[in-house]
Amino acid sequence: MTSLAPNVIEAAAEKQKPALSIRNYSLAYNTLNGPVSALKNIDLTIGKGQTVGLVGESGSGKSSMAWSIMRYLPPNALETGGAIRLAGEELLDYTPRQMADIRGRRMSMVFQDPSTSLNPTIRLGEQIAEVLMRHQGLTAAQAWVEAEAALARTGITRPKEMLRRFPHEASGGEKQRVVIATAFACEPELIIFDEPTTALDILTARQILDLFNRLREETNVSALYISHDLGLVSRVVDEVSVIHRGAIVESGSVAQVFRRPTDAYTRHLIGAVPNPDRWIGVERPSHPESLIRLEKIGVRYNSPSLFQKLFKPAAAEKSTFWGARDVSLDIRKGELLGVVGESGSGKSTIAKVLAGLEDFEGNLDVGGKALTSRKEIDRAYRRNVQIVFQHPDASLNPRQKIGTIIGRPLKLYGIVPRDKITARVAELLEMVRLPADYANRHPHQLSGGEKQRVAIARAFAAEPSLVICDEVTAALDVSVQAAVADLLVKLQKDTGTACVFITHDLNLIRQLAHRIAVMQHGRLVDFFDRDDARADDRHPYTKALLDAVPVQEAVEAQN
Repeated sequence: MTSLAPNVIEAAAEKQKPALSIRNYSLAYNTLNGPVSALKNIDLTIGKGQTVGLVGESGSGKSSMAWSIMRYLPPNALETGGAIRLAGEELLDYTPRQMADIRGRRMSMVFQDPSTSLNPTIRLGEQIAEVLMRHQGLTAAQAWVEAEAALARTGITRPKEMLRRFPHEASGGEKQRVVIATAFACEPELIIFDEPTTALDILTARQILDLFNRLREETNVSALYISHDLGLVSRVVDEVSVIHRGAIVESGSVAQVFRRPTDAYTRHLIGAVPNPDRWIGVERPSHPESLIRLEKIGVRYNSPSLFQKLFKPAAAEKSTFWGARDVSLDIRKGELLGVVGESGSGKSTIAKVLAGLEDFEGNLDVGGKALTSRKEIDRAYRRNVQIVFQHPDASLNPRQKIGTIIGRPLKLYGIVPRDKITARVAELLEMVRLPADYANRHPHQLSGGEKQRVAIARAFAAEPSLVICDEVTAALDVSVQAAVADLLVKLQKDTGTACVFITHDLNLIRQLAHRIAVMQHGRLVDFFDRDDARADDRHPYTKALLDAVPVQEAVEAQN
């Protein structure tokens, strides 16, 4: 019997080692009130060439897991036990200098917002080339050639031109492709993707996912894909782990975890995934009257911004750029109108016109009265049309208490007597399912979902006829998103207020809306009842948006 040489046995054993192995790992953060546990006895394995998903809500420990693997922990981090091994090598034993050699070369990370990953003062090509020079020992000229090749692999049509741009001269999708090109440049053993498509519209997100799948097949890289979007996870991972309050509560194949969940928290997450076949909206009035009619609304910018140049390069060469053009539609009393489209389609432009925040051409017909410019919008109109923005942090005054923020429209429009404001604020907080004592808190003391509820309460405080929700759930976890959607439906039912809901989540909007308007390049290209979303005569762009929505194991499991 012939025995294998020791070096052959060692090579075979090396090949069998997983790309990442985490065993019984725990992490806490020291605070003034003592240690706060972040991760508890984590066990996670990623085989070579395998992609594992890690799903859970904000605060569940997903990002702490990523930072632990990358060894980018803050000074107050306290690792209380366990092991993190990259291809069998114990990372917990490595010095900061040793980790600096590993990051970028053997493992890398793609973050949620590419703008925070790129140095705004350095050209994109230099940022990719820097990694190649640092970890591959290439000269500047060689690294530049390799950087162009790396960028070309991401599908960018003019990579040489893109290399010469600064980050602010690229769109969100282009910047994320640059970050991905940098992550793959040195052909690492492991890449961590931390919510890489959350900040992108659905078509761009689809392109990024397709890019990831293609590069994974070409390089056989191992990956940890972190997300709260179960639909996206189901399209890219081989196995999935569910994390809740710092502990992994369930692991297995996508089909096993999503179709046959054993943990109550997993079932909760799956139940919160938007299902377009499950209607939760308010029944529309039998004979709905028109509330506001937009007639050939146009918004032009005489000096195009960089954003406009990127999305409309041909139009940007002229003296005028149209943010919206010839948009005609009506909003009916008591209905929820969905407005969808990718970034730069004109959705938010129309929202700002309706809210009186953007000047316009054309007519806004309100109760038979035609308004032809922003200057004609009066105090009564501003009370009757309220807007809730995507990021509550940008719209809530951090120096004011919640009670003051919600009470402002009550004072401004004389909704209730001054001595009744405190009681009405408490009622409004209860309406959005927040405790009355939150009136004494500041915005920074609330979670993202709670802050969005405060913004909604402030909008409804004015007792408006129309509330515009501009991507209000885009940055929220799936379960928080579901809670906010249920809240809006309840408020509509209780108040009869109409709602314009702007989003790129077609699964969600088909659960809520009576009718759906589709915007593309500033124009209204489709307008239909929700039941007709899959009709044969839908516009090709509408069909492209619908096809970009992930086929979700979680949604199929609900049906």
